[in-house]
Amino acid sequence: MNRRRFVSAAAGALAATAIALTATAASAAETIRFAVTDVEGLEALQTEFGPFRDKLSALTGYDVEFFPVNSRTAAVEALSSEHIDFVLTGPAEYVVFKSRTDAKVVVGWQRPDYFAQIVVMADGPIKTVEDLRGKKVSFGSVGSTSQHLGPAQALADMGLVYNKDYAPQIISRNVAVEAMIRGDLQAVGMNFGHLNIIRKAFPDHAFTVVARGRDLPNDILIAGKHVSAEMFDKIRTTFIEHGKDLMAQVVKGDDNKKYLGGHFLATIEDKDYNYVRSMYSTIGVDKFNSFVGN
Repeated sequence: MNRRRFVSAAAGALAATAIALTATAASAAETIRFAVTDVEGLEALQTEFGPFRDKLSALTGYDVEFFPVNSRTAAVEALSSEHIDFVLTGPAEYVVFKSRTDAKVVVGWQRPDYFAQIVVMADGPIKTVEDLRGKKVSFGSVGSTSQHLGPAQALADMGLVYNKDYAPQIISRNVAVEAMIRGDLQAVGMNFGHLNIIRKAFPDHAFTVVARGRDLPNDILIAGKHVSAEMFDKIRTTFIEHGKDLMAQVVKGDDNKKYLGGHFLATIEDKDYNYVRSMYSTIGVDKFNSFVGN
């Protein structure tokens, strides 16, 4: 074989080897199965979290695969059975995940201005929390941190006992506000973002707040106990070192605008959610192995 043919053959062999190595590396990429408890369906996940998924994959080298769940309970069972690896969930859900799966905390997802409040008619007879004694107070989605547990705790912190000093009602938010306008009930529990929505939806009526809870614990990314230490550390480090870039992708989703101005928090611990456990106790739930209302 002359020198020119030898060089050509060698180059071809090197190219083939490079292609093979690339294919091997691609096939060897580990897959992360990622779920979000308050987003139903694959299409919604792709719409809200697609850009974030792509960025996380690019930064870590892992293939990030969405795993849609149709309920909080389904998400717990999927994590327990190792069908998913990471779950983004809310504070009320986290304590159940921790109880049933011993999930590991990765990072907190901060939601600015995330607190519960008790809203009344500004021109109505309710001026203080004490005025709610013996009255009807509506809460939204049962077991919700900011629409049920948080508002109930805000009242408890100010001396009103759940289901004793007032009558709790579970009614969807807009329906409850309409009932409050009619005078059928006297207050509605909701978060700050919901109040802004209500004021836009009912521009002819004035609302005011008689009780505001402390800022609620953050949403939280958790990992199943089966996730390797190497994968856990890599994901956590990526959030810490590239948080700004990742958050920029998160807030591209319409529903994810709630995270605008927020940060990924690395110092989150399980004990930070004891306040949520006290909320469960406030409504009469002392075990955290199932979701309220299920």
